[in-house]
Amino acid sequence: MGTMPKLDRPGNRRAVAAFVLNLRSRLTPEAVGLPTGTRRRTPGLRREEVAQLAGVGITWYTWFEQGRNIDVSADFLDRLCRAFRLSDTERSHLFTLAQHRPPPHDRPRERHVSETVRAVLASLPAPAYIMTSRWDVVAWNAAAGALFGEFAQLPNDDRNIIRLVFRSPAFRQLMIDWENDARRTLARFRVEYARAAGNPAFEALVEELMSDSPEFRQWWSHQDVAALGDGLKRIRLPQGELSFEHAVFAVEGSPNLRLVAYSPTPDTEKQP
Repeated sequence: MGTMPKLDRPGNRRAVAAFVLNLRSRLTPEAVGLPTGTRRRTPGLRREEVAQLAGVGITWYTWFEQGRNIDVSADFLDRLCRAFRLSDTERSHLFTLAQHRPPPHDRPRERHVSETVRAVLASLPAPAYIMTSRWDVVAWNAAAGALFGEFAQLPNDDRNIIRLVFRSPAFRQLMIDWENDARRTLARFRVEYARAAGNPAFEALVEELMSDSPEFRQWWSHQDVAALGDGLKRIRLPQGELSFEHAVFAVEGSPNLRLVAYSPTPDTEKQP
């Protein structure tokens, strides 16, 4: 087991202390189901009430709130996130302050796409879709449906890029350089899988593909990783071969969603 990150920078410890103190001060006992009791000298919850809600020791929580140089685990931070009723953004901020890294994915991945984002997606002339960190496709435009096959005709569970790459003969036929594309896709997915830290939905997908796809089973054992980013994809269609540059963008306000946008290369644009 690796060592837990410490709050080892005075400035960072002060930032954690200020953030957590603010979280505690703005919660009322009624909001978290605790009795109001006697009149309080300061607004918000008491430290012992936060510790009780989070299921952590009062001494350890007090040291954390004071910004002492202590070891903090992801489990400890997530207990505080639940006690404070934090949003995804607030949870991410707490982990960044305390551990200098994003939090693990411990909750079902967000699938909601706002109407504004859907409108922007529909306005894009080139293929584009939105996927979750598990690579489930949750929204797409008409151009993406025409290029990759109409996602709406697939069962919900099959609208997953990893599953399509390794299990769909039609999707494999589209990809001119299937092996290299599939291995890059798998290396990028592994990063999200590691961040998911045992999320059952991720585990179920990996177990399914380990059973059903010899290539997935072989390459998964190689432990290759790669960051999400841009690249070139060559597509085989009845009218000929097309090439697209593609890039991945985070959806503002929805940290678990990615916008994948394709742009035809100059040679493709010249084709009739």
